[in-house]
Amino acid sequence: MSEMPRRNRLVIGGVLAALVAAFVVALLVTRGDGGDGGDGGSPDRVATRTATAAASAATPADTTAAAATAAAPSVPPGMSTVRVGQLPAEARETLRLIDAGGPFPYAKDGTVFGNREGRLPKQKNGYYREYTVDTPGSDDRGARRIITGAPGERYYTSDHYATFRVIVP
Repeated sequence: MSEMPRRNRLVIGGVLAALVAAFVVALLVTRGDGGDGGDGGSPDRVATRTATAAASAATPADTTAAAATAAAPSVPPGMSTVRVGQLPAEARETLRLIDAGGPFPYAKDGTVFGNREGRLPKQKNGYYREYTVDTPGSDDRGARRIITGAPGERYYTSDHYATFRVIVP
């Protein structure tokens, strides 16, 4: 066997390995476990969410109606609280959807929140989930979010992760 075909096999193998690596990186980047929740300003509103997608997004981090009435969650030092009744109507609607398990109006709802800013208590990656709170007049997802952790552990931000308040019953 000549040297040229062997060299070609090595080159082709290297190119294939690079393509697979690029695909894996692209998959990780687009799967939605960012902490900034940025969507490039483009709206990603979807009409409904399939049962499969809702089931795959459902985790122990999602709250339930029972958890919503559980004892108030612990409040991290320096973090304020907000009662459910004090939240904007759109945030209360988002809580209702979380408690019902969806369907959610945005494709990124229920995806991993990475807590890259480090403003919530440190947890393993995948612990927190984020949900959009509609902002009237906004042409994109806006700045308001609800972040969930363990059952009953919910946080509200109105300023795109700059500050958080613990949601209490």
